[in-house]
Amino acid sequence: MLKQRLSQKMIQKLSPQQIQVMKLLQIPTASLDQRIKEELESNPALEEGEEEFQEVFDLEKEDSGEQDSDDFELDDYINEYIEDDPVSYKLKDNSVSIEEDRNIPYAVERSFHEELERQLGLLNFQDERMQKIAQQIIGSIDDDGYLRREPIAIIDDLLFSQNIDAEVEEVEKMIKRIQRFDPPGVAAKDLQECLLIQLEDKIDKGEENNIEAKNLALKILEDYFEEFTKKHYQKLQRSLFISESQLKDAIDEILKLNPKPAATIDSARRNSTHYIVPDFIIHNRDGELELTLNNKNAPDLRINDQYLEMLKSYKHATDGRRSSKKEKEAIMFIKQKIDSAKWFIDAILQRQDTLFKTMYSIMQYQKEYFLTGDERRIKPMILKDIADITNLDISTISRVANSKFVQSEFGSRKLKSFFSESLQTMDGEEVSTLEVKNILEDIIAAENKKKPLSDEKLKDHLRGRGYNIARRTVAKYREQLNIPVARLRKEL
Repeated sequence: MLKQRLSQKMIQKLSPQQIQVMKLLQIPTASLDQRIKEELESNPALEEGEEEFQEVFDLEKEDSGEQDSDDFELDDYINEYIEDDPVSYKLKDNSVSIEEDRNIPYAVERSFHEELERQLGLLNFQDERMQKIAQQIIGSIDDDGYLRREPIAIIDDLLFSQNIDAEVEEVEKMIKRIQRFDPPGVAAKDLQECLLIQLEDKIDKGEENNIEAKNLALKILEDYFEEFTKKHYQKLQRSLFISESQLKDAIDEILKLNPKPAATIDSARRNSTHYIVPDFIIHNRDGELELTLNNKNAPDLRINDQYLEMLKSYKHATDGRRSSKKEKEAIMFIKQKIDSAKWFIDAILQRQDTLFKTMYSIMQYQKEYFLTGDERRIKPMILKDIADITNLDISTISRVANSKFVQSEFGSRKLKSFFSESLQTMDGEEVSTLEVKNILEDIIAAENKKKPLSDEKLKDHLRGRGYNIARRTVAKYREQLNIPVARLRKEL
């Protein structure tokens, strides 16, 4: 039976302006310029440029009984906007910009797939059909250099996209030809095949040095790949009837191979252009820390002067008469664009204020580190600690810390790296988990690689240094540091 009920509940909703601020907070400085360009392109009422003097006009209109309420609202808006101070924001006076030499030449390099296409052009094809099959195969190779799609899937792609009915034998034959392209190992279906192709290529080219080790490495990859990946070295020695030195030579040959063929081309290109743009810069002025925002990608913004002129023209044109429908639509469009520009400028200002306030609190909280550069001085700090200091929401602090970098005299660090939980030592002192992780890395780096330390022994080493820690916690920290288990750290 249907019943009518009256209930009351409180719901908190974010306004479009608040959502815009939240989205801007997540954007790092390196990407902010692109977001501003998008806004400039979509809103003609917004423009770049420093604030200029704008004359204040007294355009108050006498009350007219012929005008309706919409005219009064528009008049109020026009008067309020024209008589208000120009809306703009400037960053040059209280920020620092990292200068870049715009005259530095950058090398134009081919991508991995472009390089494969170039080599494809050197082949002699019987017909255009085989060339399209080869192009489809190259297009299916992923960014690591592997062809993880089955031949039957490539045949389906050819049928739908190129209207070519290929045979499995044709596709497999073309894959074999592409696998001989440079870099060796390209178009392999998995790691085992990739390494085998590279090793066979070395042997075929007649590299005579360590030929015995190469042949042994080939046998290991063909017949004992699982034992090799799991580092069951004793089992390999027993199965192949070889000494430890022979096994070591063979494994050394395998380790010279490239597990990601595409990295030889794309990695160098990506690394040459990728650099960190810090969002904050901290200077040490004789023991006093000074914080500045890096706003090199945030130009000065203001409302377009032409929109002010449009409002003035409308004001004079409708003086003493009722506005037409088209005039109302025009002025409402202008109002919408001006309001949108104001909201964006306000959002940028609020973003800068929130970033500065948050980073300043972090700088003060971690003052000992920024003065000394000693990572052991980093205090345990969670999002709530900074939220309590700044009176901002925890989610806001999280957005600020995400993907942001701070530059000091000790290098650039991710803001997230300063947040850590606390751990109590045997003396009752609270230390940051970052300190424990650093010590754990040092212990593993200094271990005997022939007999790596288990998590239990790592726990004993840490407790010997005064850190009260459980074995499962050691395992968790080790995984967070991307350090494998003891068996996989073993070396001959």
